[in-house]
Amino acid sequence: MAAAVKETVSNLLEKLHPAGETTVPRRQPSDDEIKTLRSKYEEAGQGHVFAFWDSLATSERAELFAQLEAMNPARINEIRDKTLHPPAQTAAEKEPSIEQLPESANASILLSEAQDLERWYEQGLKLIAENKVAVVLMAGGQGTRLGSSAPKGCFDIGLPSGKSLFQIQAERIWKIQRLAQRKHGKESVVVPWYVMTSGPTRGPTEKFFQEHNYFGLDKNNVFVFEQGVLPCISNDGKILLESKSKIAVAPDGNGGIYQALVTSSVIDDMKKRGIEHVHAYCVDNSLVKVADPVFIGFSAAKDVDIATKVVRKRSANEPVGLILLRNGKPDVVEYSEIDKKLAEQMDPHHPDLLKFRAANIVNHYYSFRFLSTIPEWAHHLPHHVARKKIPYVDDKSGETVKPEKPNGIKLEQFVFDVFPRLPLDKFACMEVRREDEFSPLKNAKGTGEDDPDTSRRDILAQGQKWVQAAGAVVTSENEETGVEVSPLISYGGEGLEFVQGRTIKAPAVIEKEE
Repeated sequence: MAAAVKETVSNLLEKLHPAGETTVPRRQPSDDEIKTLRSKYEEAGQGHVFAFWDSLATSERAELFAQLEAMNPARINEIRDKTLHPPAQTAAEKEPSIEQLPESANASILLSEAQDLERWYEQGLKLIAENKVAVVLMAGGQGTRLGSSAPKGCFDIGLPSGKSLFQIQAERIWKIQRLAQRKHGKESVVVPWYVMTSGPTRGPTEKFFQEHNYFGLDKNNVFVFEQGVLPCISNDGKILLESKSKIAVAPDGNGGIYQALVTSSVIDDMKKRGIEHVHAYCVDNSLVKVADPVFIGFSAAKDVDIATKVVRKRSANEPVGLILLRNGKPDVVEYSEIDKKLAEQMDPHHPDLLKFRAANIVNHYYSFRFLSTIPEWAHHLPHHVARKKIPYVDDKSGETVKPEKPNGIKLEQFVFDVFPRLPLDKFACMEVRREDEFSPLKNAKGTGEDDPDTSRRDILAQGQKWVQAAGAVVTSENEETGVEVSPLISYGGEGLEFVQGRTIKAPAVIEKEE
C-alpha cells in the first residue's frame, strides 16, 4: 500500500530533513536503467517524454531521469482517466441529503460554558507539555496575487513590528511551549513544526528561516518538506513537456499533504517523537492560533480522528464551503452546491442563526493514529480537474507554445476529501470567532477584503481588545488605531497585567513588558 502512495507522488526530495540542508547532484543512470524506464513510459503511451533525450546534456538527462523515475506513468493514466471519465452519479449523489452535523459532534467557543473551555485548554496544554503535539503548516503558495514572488509566509503585512506571517506563527509556537513548560514544571517542551512547501517555495522558505535564525525556535525542531506534484496533461491525455529536459508539473493540491507526510518521512519522525495529536493549518491565516490548546484538548477529549475549526457564515449568500453532513457523512459542500432556499434556512435550535453556517477555514486536528494509516487510503482519494492554459514544448518541433485558451488540465486533491471516510463518531467541529481566529491573506493591497490591510487591521484590533481588557487605555491622534501585541508576550490575551492603568498611543507594538 505504501508503494502505491509513493507512485502517485512526484516528490523529487523524498526524505524529510531539517530546514537548510542542501541536496546532492543527480546521479547518472545506467543504460539499462534508461532502457527500462523508457519502456515503462512507451507502454503507457507516454514515450514522447523522451523525444529530446539524445540531444540533452549529461546533467539534463540526469534531472529528467530523476523526474520521470519518481512517477508511474500507468498510475498517472489511471488518475487521468478516472478524473476525466468518472462513473455515472447515483441518485443520492445527484440530489444529496444535506444536514447539520449532530450536536454530539459540535462545539462552539461562542456558546460553550466557561468551565468547558477551561477544561479543554488545560487538557490541551498538558498534552503539549508532554511533547505529544505537533504542527503541520501548509505553506506551498507564492504571494503572486499579493504582488510578490516570495512564499506567502515571508510577506510583511505592514505591522508596526514588520513581522512576517512565518515569524508571527513561529513566535506563537515558542509562546505555547513556554506556557506549557511553566504550567507543568517541565525542563523542556517541544512542539515540532513541519512546514510543507511546494517546488517554487521550498528553497526561499529554507533560506528565510536560516536568515532569521528560525525565529527563536530550535532548528532541529523545524522541518521543511515538499508536497508532491503531478504532471500537467494535455487535452488529448498526454504528459506535457515544460522544456526539452523537464516535464510540466503542478502541485497536487492541499490534499497532497497526506501523501507528502508519508513520502517525506514526516510520519516516521512524528512516531519517533511520540506525537499523538497534530494541528494542521494554512499559512495565510494571520490570526491562526497555532497548536491551540483549546482545540487540541477538545479533540482529544472527544477521541476523534479529525476535527475542524469553522467560523460563522456572515450571510446566506457568502461564497464559502460549509462543513456538514452529505448523505450522512461529514463533508465540505461548496456554496454553489447549495440552493438559495437551503442556504437561507434558519436553525430550529437557534432561530436567529442560519442552519448551515459552519464555514470551512482549512484548520484541522488529526490524531496520529489516523495519520499513520495514510498508506491504506491515500491512493483512493479523488482527484479534481483544473483546466488551464499551460505553456509547453511541442515534442515534434521543439518549439515552446504559449496557448491562448485552456489546452490541458492540472490534477489536484483537496484536504477535506478524506472527511467522508470517517465514521461520524470520529469527526468533530469547533466553531470559533472569526475576529479572533480567521483573517486570510489572499488579495493584493487595496482590495479591501482578505488583503494585507485587513490582516493588519485584524491583528491590531485583537491586540487593542486584549490590552483594554487588561486595563489599559488606548488613544490615537489620527485614524490609525490598534495595538500589536507580540506573541512572545501573549498567546491569547493572557499575561498582560503589566499594562493595567497605562495609556497606550496607537498604533503601537508591545514587544516587551517594559
